[in-house]
Amino acid sequence: MTSLNTAGPEPGTVPAAPARTARRTTTAVLVLGTVLAGLLSPLQSTVNGALGKNINDGNAAAVISFGTGLLLMAVIVFARPATRRQALNLPRLLRDGTIPWWNCVAGLCGAAVVLSEGITVGTLGVAVFQIALISGLVISGVVCDRVGATSTIKQPITLPRGLGALLAIVATAVAISPNFQVPGTIALAVLPFAAGLLAGWQPAGNSAVAQGSGSMLVSIGLNFLVGFVVLGIGLLVRASTGSVSFTLPGTWWMYTGGVLGLLSIAFMALLVRGLGLLLLGLASIAGQLVGSLILDVISPSVGQPLHAVTVIGTVIALVAAGIGMIPSRRSVTSAGTS
Repeated sequence: MTSLNTAGPEPGTVPAAPARTARRTTTAVLVLGTVLAGLLSPLQSTVNGALGKNINDGNAAAVISFGTGLLLMAVIVFARPATRRQALNLPRLLRDGTIPWWNCVAGLCGAAVVLSEGITVGTLGVAVFQIALISGLVISGVVCDRVGATSTIKQPITLPRGLGALLAIVATAVAISPNFQVPGTIALAVLPFAAGLLAGWQPAGNSAVAQGSGSMLVSIGLNFLVGFVVLGIGLLVRASTGSVSFTLPGTWWMYTGGVLGLLSIAFMALLVRGLGLLLLGLASIAGQLVGSLILDVISPSVGQPLHAVTVIGTVIALVAAGIGMIPSRRSVTSAGTS
C-alpha cells in the first residue's frame, strides 16, 4: 500500500518557484531603481550646462560644481572619526607608494566630464552630450577590459565587443548629424567623447585609492579635491590674463551639479551589490539615455531642439553598450590564459 505524504515544506524552507519569483521581483525593482538613478547623470549635465551657458564660462561652471561637491564630501568624510583618520593618512600612503600617485589622476577624469558639460551642453543638448559621453565610455571599457585596467581578468576584443565599440562611434555621428553645418559642432562633440574615453579608466584609479585608504568615501573625496584644484588653477590662470568675467546667477538649482553627482555615485554603489556590474551598467545607461531625451523635450532652452536622429542615435548607443558589455568566454589573467 502506497502512503501519501501530505505534509507541507519543512519549517524555514521556501518553495523553489516562489523563491525564483521573489528573486525576479527583487531584480526588477533594483533595475527600475538603477534606471531612475541613471536619470541623475543627464540631470547633472542639464544643471552644469545651464550654469555654463548662463555665465558663458564652462570652466567656472565646472569649478562651482566640483566646489559644492567637495564641500559636501568634506562634511561627510570629516564628520566620522574613522574616515577622518583615513583621509589624513592619505599623504603618507602616497609618499611611501602604498597608493601609486597616478591613481590620483582619476579625479581629472571626472573633471573632464564636468568641464565638457559646462562647455558643450548649452550647444549640443543633453541627449547628444550623453550619447557622445557614453560612446566614449563603451570604447574605453572595451580597451580597459582588454588590458586588464579595472580587473585581474583581461577580456579579449571579440567580434561582438568590437562591434559594440564601432556602433558607439556610429551613434555619436548620427546624433550630431543635424548640426554638421554648425561651425565647431564636431569639435564640441569630441569633448564629451574624449571625456568618456578618460572616464572609462576612472573606476580603476578610484578602486586603488579606496583599497589603499580603506574607504571609498575617501576615494570619492580625493576625486573632488583633485578635480577642483586642477580646474581652479585653470580658472585662476585665465583670470590673471583678464579673460574671466561673469556674474553668478541667482537661480539656486544651478548650484546643485556637485550634489547630483554625489547622489549618482552613492546610488550606484548601493545598487551594484544586488545587480552586478553588467545589469547595473545596462540599466544605468538606459536611464541616462532615456532621461536625456526627456530633458531635451521639457527643457529645449538648455540645448538644441530634439531631432529624430537623436532618438535613433540613442537606440544605437544603447545597443552598443549592451553588446560592449557582453563578457568574453575566453578570459586572460595577468599570469596567463585561464
